[in-house]
Amino acid sequence: MRAIGIILAGGKGTRLYPMTKVVSKQLLPLYDKPMVYYPLSTLLLAGIKEILIISTPEAISQYEELLGDGTKLGISLQYKVQEKPRGLAEAFILGEDFIKNDSVCLILGDNVFYGQALTTLINEGASLCKGAKIFGYPVKNPCEFGVVEFDDNNKVISIEEKPKIPKSNYAVPGLYFYDNKVIEIAKNVKPSARGEIEITAINNEYLKNNELDVVLFGRGMAWFDTGTATGMLNAAEYIEAIQTRQGFYISCIEEIAYNKGFITKDQLRQLGEELKMTEYGQYIISLTEEVKPCKS
Repeated sequence: MRAIGIILAGGKGTRLYPMTKVVSKQLLPLYDKPMVYYPLSTLLLAGIKEILIISTPEAISQYEELLGDGTKLGISLQYKVQEKPRGLAEAFILGEDFIKNDSVCLILGDNVFYGQALTTLINEGASLCKGAKIFGYPVKNPCEFGVVEFDDNNKVISIEEKPKIPKSNYAVPGLYFYDNKVIEIAKNVKPSARGEIEITAINNEYLKNNELDVVLFGRGMAWFDTGTATGMLNAAEYIEAIQTRQGFYISCIEEIAYNKGFITKDQLRQLGEELKMTEYGQYIISLTEEVKPCKS
């Protein structure tokens, strides 16, 4: 059974003011694409075709205008309003009718993932039947994230949200896989001192029941939290460097949909033709053409 997906694209984006005073953060451009393309591409790479996008009352119609119902990508997109930001874990409560009896992958709308091992890791998560799977990523500033603590045998013993004195340098990125129990767990989470339903509380509940698997991202993986101007700049520079040097586009949702068999070559070309005035559109069109040898 393949999990369904949720993209949490709510919040006020206050760390990006004034850029986000009147625009949803995840609709801002990140190099050559809207930010929301990046988490969407991660779900597509995992083979997830049923996706719920959660955002604010002001922004939800803009996401619908940008992405539609997903038909052009061979997927199903639905939308849900989050009236006020009450914590990441509220996504499972808001999405209960969408999740139904399925497992679920939650990805934050401002997180960017890239690396050779990514597809394998997230496909394992998307096939999850029981328990939870999250990830750990080494960072220089763990105080700003949820942090994983390990014992001498590298077994996870605790997860702490934004600790003043972190017990490791492994942060938990915004990509989580859970079985269906997550809905009831989220409903029973008490708000933290910040007044939020914390995702860390859910992870600790699975940890308490010995049902939490933490997979560590290695050196070959890139993860960017683009919730700040510096984070956006760092991610954009990385994306530009990879695309310019290798010629492959990062998080081209049309290409991924085609490679996954969600759409045909003719449908892919049509999507490229709609954007043919841009380098992005020309790249999509080039995917439908035979590779021509370089001139000597």
